[in-house]
Amino acid sequence: MASYNRVILMGNLTRDIELRYLQSGMAVTDIGLAVNDRRKNQTGDWVDETTFVDVTLWGRTAEVAGEYLGKGSPVLIEGRLKLDTWESDGQKRSKLKVIGERMRMVGSRGGNGGRPQTADEGDFGQPAAVTVPEDSGMDGNVSDNNVSDNHGTDPDNIPF
Repeated sequence: MASYNRVILMGNLTRDIELRYLQSGMAVTDIGLAVNDRRKNQTGDWVDETTFVDVTLWGRTAEVAGEYLGKGSPVLIEGRLKLDTWESDGQKRSKLKVIGERMRMVGSRGGNGGRPQTADEGDFGQPAAVTVPEDSGMDGNVSDNNVSDNHGTDPDNIPF
């Protein structure tokens, strides 16, 4: 049976980033994300509902978050769901969280021309490489210029 595990969330950080490093040197941080939803209830009144999501970021993505983000920062996270289970005081516990694989800063931060940044950007705010699916008919990792010149696709409109 096929399965698919993808999550895309946009919200605001609930606390400042606390970056830590494993013995291997790998950076990791756990962030809290508040995702707001606004809808009408049965009486027609607007109701705001906030969902709090725990997200774990690894490697360079965690370092970029620690460097540029703080409490209240708007951010878009793409990743996958993971169920953590453990035992505490003889009770089995579990928690569903998101493993963040990509992060996009939504707010502008000087020197970027107002364009959102991603954690995988290289020098000068340009993507280092674009990874495309194997079945897309395009080569593996393609530079920004190759995508635009050879395939008629504007790199700023690529959703990843």
